[in-house]
Amino acid sequence: MRNHEILRRFVSITIAATALALSVSAADTKSPPAAQPAADKKAPEGKAPMSDEQMIASAMSAAPRKVAQHATIVAMGADGKMRTLRKGSNGFTCMADNPETPGPDPMCMDENAMEWVHAYVSHATPAAGKIGLMYMLAGGTDASNTDPFATGPTASNHWIKTGPHVMIVGADASFYGQYPKSADPDTSTPYVMWAGTPYQHLMAPVK
Repeated sequence: MRNHEILRRFVSITIAATALALSVSAADTKSPPAAQPAADKKAPEGKAPMSDEQMIASAMSAAPRKVAQHATIVAMGADGKMRTLRKGSNGFTCMADNPETPGPDPMCMDENAMEWVHAYVSHATPAAGKIGLMYMLAGGTDASNTDPFATGPTASNHWIKTGPHVMIVGADASFYGQYPKSADPDTSTPYVMWAGTPYQHLMAPVK
C-alpha cells in the first residue's frame, strides 16, 4: 500500500495524521494567499472543499488556544504530500478536519508525537520512552480499539466511538499498565487503545 493511502487511513481512525515529521520539514514554508480555494482536502459529495483560512481555523480547533496560536498548520493534498499553510514556533503541528470521515477529527501534535506517527505509518516500532502529546479537542473519528490498521468495523475488532480527547503516545509499558486495557472500554474515562501492540497509547477524554 502506498504511503499516502496509509496516511489517509490513519486520519480516518483517530490518531491519523500522516508522516508529518518528515513531510512538514520538506514542505513549502511560504505564506499562502488568504482564503485561497484549496484542493488539499477532498470533500465528500455535496460538501464544498475548505479554503486555506477554513483549514487553518479547523486545525486550530484541535488544541488549546495558546498552543494552536503558535503551531505550524499543514494540509495534505490528494497526492499525500504536505504543504505548510502557516509556519509556527512552538514545536506543535496541527492538521484540519478530514472531510471524508463522518466525525470532526482535526489534530495537533508535538514533535515526539509526529515521530511516533511516522513510525506507525512505516509499520516500524516507535522509540521507547519518547513520550509525545496529541490533541483532538474537537472530537475524533470512530476506530477499532484493538487493531491499529483496521479501516472499518468487523465482528471482532471492537469498534468504538471516540469524542474529544488527548493522547499520550510513546510511553513505557509500565505507564500504560496503570490504565484499563479492555477491548471494549468505557470511553468516558482514560483507557489504553491498541493495548499489547507497539502502538498502544493512552486515550484521555476531555468532555
